[in-house]
Amino acid sequence: MEVIIDNKSGFCFGVKKVISLAEEELKKNSTLYCLGDIVHNEEEINRLSKIGLKVIDKNEYLALNNCKVLIRAHGEPPETYEHARKNNIELIEGTCPVVLKLQKKVRSAFNTLEGEGSVIIFGKPEHPEVIGLNGQINNKAIVIDKKDKLSNINFTKPIVLLAQTTMNRENYWELKMEIEKNLKSPDLLDSNDTICGQVANRGPWLEEFSKSVDAVVFVGGRKSSNSKVLYQHCLQVNKNSYFISTVDEVKDLPLSGYSRTGICGATSTPRWLMEDIARKIEILFP
Repeated sequence: MEVIIDNKSGFCFGVKKVISLAEEELKKNSTLYCLGDIVHNEEEINRLSKIGLKVIDKNEYLALNNCKVLIRAHGEPPETYEHARKNNIELIEGTCPVVLKLQKKVRSAFNTLEGEGSVIIFGKPEHPEVIGLNGQINNKAIVIDKKDKLSNINFTKPIVLLAQTTMNRENYWELKMEIEKNLKSPDLLDSNDTICGQVANRGPWLEEFSKSVDAVVFVGGRKSSNSKVLYQHCLQVNKNSYFISTVDEVKDLPLSGYSRTGICGATSTPRWLMEDIARKIEILFP
């Protein structure tokens, strides 16, 4: 069997940056705290925990002082930085540059409206990136994840529409059109497609990759929404697509009889894991 790893799969720029920061810091110190999962991939978290990374939640963070804490790529609200200043916590800034720009846009939009209108964030309310975005303006944005949740919007006043960087672009445009239908005047909407290009372009590419092989092994974290969405892109063009998260799951894959198997993954999937899975497939399905 020929096993092919998709050369465009794996960590996006923002994740590569924060992983690199963690590794560099752990070379100098045996322990480093990370506020929330550094990436939505259990295998990568396990790897980093073995060299000293300790994932903590917000309550644990609020009890810390005199230490170092890594801010992951999703970003954080201002209150996180305020706590660090008051408690002698050195923050290692790992927020993705794309997210940092979006945080600035949210603040600018809110200041421009001056209370006359709505800032709408197209995103998942409980997603850490969205919590960080909304926190920039004291949680005064309206967070919407579907076009049918617009009942509380005032369509007679200005609206600034932005998007969580990892949302589906087609769904963003559907929401935008739904808002436009309800507006008193088209001039009231300022729409900003702030979805990350690396995320938005990966779906169409994975469809092309999936067409080029007999079977697809998609590698992703069980908690990763990005993984779930991208896997569907593979499955809709290649019915022989299988979702796994660990090397141990390879033995249960029905890959016998295929000539070419492709391995791909999400923006949170480490390259080393795809390579380990490729080697295991070659051993079990020669």
